[in-house]
Amino acid sequence: MIAFVAAAGIAAIVSFALSMVIWKLSTRYRLYPKIRERDVHTRPTPRLGGVAMFLGVVIALGIGSFLPSLALAYSQPMHVWGLIGAALMIVLIGVADDIWDLDWFTKLAGQMLAAALLAWSGIQFLSFPLPGVVVNLASWQSLVITVISIVLVMNAINFIDGLDGLVAGVAIIANGVFSVYVFMLSTGQQSDYFSLAQLISAVLIGACLGFLPLNWHPARLFMGDAGSMLVGLMMAASTISVTGQVDATSVEETVGSARQLVPALIPLLLPFTILIVPLLDFGLAIIRRLRAGKSPFSADRKHLHHRLLDMGHSHLHAVLILYGWTGAASIGLLLFLFIDTWWAALATALGLLACTIVTLAPLSRRKAAEAAAQSADPALDDADVARFDPLDAAATDGEAPSEDEVREVLTRLHEREDS
Repeated sequence: MIAFVAAAGIAAIVSFALSMVIWKLSTRYRLYPKIRERDVHTRPTPRLGGVAMFLGVVIALGIGSFLPSLALAYSQPMHVWGLIGAALMIVLIGVADDIWDLDWFTKLAGQMLAAALLAWSGIQFLSFPLPGVVVNLASWQSLVITVISIVLVMNAINFIDGLDGLVAGVAIIANGVFSVYVFMLSTGQQSDYFSLAQLISAVLIGACLGFLPLNWHPARLFMGDAGSMLVGLMMAASTISVTGQVDATSVEETVGSARQLVPALIPLLLPFTILIVPLLDFGLAIIRRLRAGKSPFSADRKHLHHRLLDMGHSHLHAVLILYGWTGAASIGLLLFLFIDTWWAALATALGLLACTIVTLAPLSRRKAAEAAAQSADPALDDADVARFDPLDAAATDGEAPSEDEVREVLTRLHEREDS
């Protein structure tokens, strides 16, 4: 375990140092694109942070190969070289997209090639573990399912990369939970699959931790498509390394009795759960765009993070809420391995309920502000108050009030009532 922490530390240090270098060079030579209509930020910001993250991952993997305690993770060098090669392809495609704005077909073709390279190197689904049985896949099934899964995860992560610190934080939480799961699964067993999955998760956590200080709101550096697709590729690789290659014996020994259905399904459920936010956003975006007769890869401003901002959440609150949903779902599922099923279900439900309340809180405050504005003195000449009255022309400016504005207006109205 110490060796994995050391690998994460190396990735973090390298990622942070190179992020600083890239930020300074990008700022000095103005290596940043113009602001797009769907962007949340208001000032031009460099988008090459993914390059620093990639180099942090590669250097950490390189140094890790010299550590004896990590030898098992490198027992099949093709897996590691395939991961590095696929990551390099994705970063090059991402950088090209950030600079020249590639069309969706070119970008998708590059993603599929990178996914195919990763599968060819040996990181692929060979089977699906189910309670009491493992479903083995034919070679062509393995390749198709692996490529589709990797491309799906890369695009899902890329779709949520719209707020400062969102992708990096979600990746840290999700991979942290997954690392705990793999550690429990590998206890008492020696497997290069488990070791490789832990190593991939560790260096990715480190790269995200090193990059996050420059990406925290207000961000000085974005990871860009290169970084978000790199995160998706590595998260897919780590989960496939375990889920797609665990054997029936290890599953039965890990999950315990046959009545524990949820724990038995964790090898399949956890990869989806840790990606609940990006996968949900991706699915909604595809449905929304297809119903509108648009390409599923066309850009818009209706992602989950955009909707949270439109509800009245601040930038930071929206990010923390999506962190909360990721943590509640993934940690909640992991609890089924530690405590009784009913207690785990109750804890998960309470966590999700808390996230729901926090998510919807601005709506109740806005309704209170609207009600107070409608009952206020009609002669009151206050545009800031009037905009909360949906019947007032001033309320049709198209901009959703922020939480701070809601609190300020409610306070002002209560003060006037008291006086």
